[in-house]
Amino acid sequence: MITREEVLKYGLSFPDTYQDAPFHDENWQLVRYRLNKKAFLWTYEKEGYININVKVDPDNAFFWRDIYESVIPGYHQNKKHWNTIILDGSVPEKDIKAMIAESYDLISDSPTTRIYEAVKMIPAGCVATYSQVAEAAGDRKMARAVGNALHKNPDPVAIPCHRVVNAKGELAGEYAFGGAWKQAERLKSEGVEVIDGRVDLSLFQWNYENYLIE
Repeated sequence: MITREEVLKYGLSFPDTYQDAPFHDENWQLVRYRLNKKAFLWTYEKEGYININVKVDPDNAFFWRDIYESVIPGYHQNKKHWNTIILDGSVPEKDIKAMIAESYDLISDSPTTRIYEAVKMIPAGCVATYSQVAEAAGDRKMARAVGNALHKNPDPVAIPCHRVVNAKGELAGEYAFGGAWKQAERLKSEGVEVIDGRVDLSLFQWNYENYLIE
């Protein structure tokens, strides 16, 4: 992904988006979220390369900058909340798409963002079920969406999806970051007992209600 056309096409693939050129300058082409008109994707040519600006969670901003030299603090924008990606071919397409998707989620306040924030609340030494995470994210009915979001987790260090299990306390056989054995390994390192791929919820389940009171 190195052309403006590719970037704009991907940005416009998200629900309720539209393209805009607000500065009366064809070099600046933006993609906005229709429901609040906020831009989550800025595109422009600079020094021979297409650049894109994307919004980031401040906790993730340096994560991407440390990995890629072509991801730098946001050009002409708040450096804490925006990154610039220089499309010089050095950043893999999957990571460019992940950053654009995160920007869309932040701008649109999507369920995925709320799911990630809910997972961040689960303390070490505890686990939560998919439905419990969905409830903490605002809608207990979207338990399946929790699984989909965690499978695409952009930062498993900051978003501890290994602490999420099913309603029976069973680990995820399709755990995206190494399989069930890796999930068990991470849980055990935090003091959670795992026996035959299962956690005893009566001992280790997160008490979300008490968390709200605190």
